[in-house]
Amino acid sequence: MKKVTDKLLQKYAGLIVRTGANVQKGQVVQLSVSVEQHHFAAMIIEECYKAGAKKVNVEWYYDLHSRMNYLYADQETLSCVLPWEEAKMKQVVKDLPVRIFIASDDPDAMRGVDPRKLSEVSRARSMILKPYRNAVEGKHQWVIAAYPSLKWAKKCFPEAEDEEAMALLWDAILRTVRVEEENDPVEEWKKHTDFIEKKAAWLNAQGFASLQYRSANGTNFSVELIPGARWEGAGAVNTMNGAFYIPNMPTEEIFTSPIAGKCEGTLVAVKPLSWQSQLIEDFSITFENGKAVSCSAKKGQELLEQMIHMDEGACMLGEVALVPKESPVNQCGFLFYETLFDENACCHCALGMGFKEVLPGGDDLTMEAAQKQGINDSIIHVDFMVGADDLSIDGIRPDGTSVPVFRNGTWA
Repeated sequence: MKKVTDKLLQKYAGLIVRTGANVQKGQVVQLSVSVEQHHFAAMIIEECYKAGAKKVNVEWYYDLHSRMNYLYADQETLSCVLPWEEAKMKQVVKDLPVRIFIASDDPDAMRGVDPRKLSEVSRARSMILKPYRNAVEGKHQWVIAAYPSLKWAKKCFPEAEDEEAMALLWDAILRTVRVEEENDPVEEWKKHTDFIEKKAAWLNAQGFASLQYRSANGTNFSVELIPGARWEGAGAVNTMNGAFYIPNMPTEEIFTSPIAGKCEGTLVAVKPLSWQSQLIEDFSITFENGKAVSCSAKKGQELLEQMIHMDEGACMLGEVALVPKESPVNQCGFLFYETLFDENACCHCALGMGFKEVLPGGDDLTMEAAQKQGINDSIIHVDFMVGADDLSIDGIRPDGTSVPVFRNGTWA
């Protein structure tokens, strides 16, 4: 474990701004970051201005503030989207700012808070704010990266002393985003994205009509794919200015959106799911006629059921993603309690909203038009990991030909 110096942090900040978000001259930037990470926030802000940003706005968040709100304010108050909040989202639609999110949450921030209250507040607010989010989709650059907090580090490494826990989490984060003292992370990311794009190109060339999953743990599942929908991975392009950006750092996945309501069978999760500061463990979900009809969890059963019933689309899949078990995130050997990392450990699926950008011309489609082509719509998008070490995935072409895609948890 190496000491995380300011020089290394500056290199990381530069990677986030110039490779992840790819801030262009004259763009407005909106940075979302914890008040506890003000030192790193200053580095990000400076890098944005060096890249040519017109203005950098900061949205500060504080886990303890959010927790107190949910413990003491009533549900109706928390569910209300105030006029200034809606005005801010209207301004986002107008400015189309580059958005940089620095994840640093305490995984236990909402422990003890009524999960129904969390779900209902999220549902109410999302119904109002979702149209604004849809309006900017594909029209701006954005990236999510991470900065460890002590509470997050202690959650991952409970037996370690504070300083050691922070060092261990920093080591894992920097390793997965390919930042080292002696390397050029920009060049490392170019190699990585090139590899992922080649794999995506191979999948697109196959024209698979469906995928079939099999694992000894009980996974036995098939899902139909949207004809002509693309497999994508690593990078995306802002359709307004052509800027290439990387939404997630780290990222190891190649993903697409399947046909909503067209899957059958059981998916068994291989890692716990951290949702709303609570763990759902040892769980499986069974689908019939494309919808989750039953689920089982040794821990978090009620929470899992709430998630599946958040809205009409929450019980259907919005994403299938392929990640080989050799992923650097998986090789770290522990649960991060943060979807940004955990979804990049192995193959996963997601309940809820799909990605209209995988459709030809999808960025210009309304969500209603995308739904007609098979994209699922929902206020949630929750990834859960199904990539067992023995997982086999076969791609089925329209003529019935079967092609091995994954064997024993990795590319066939």
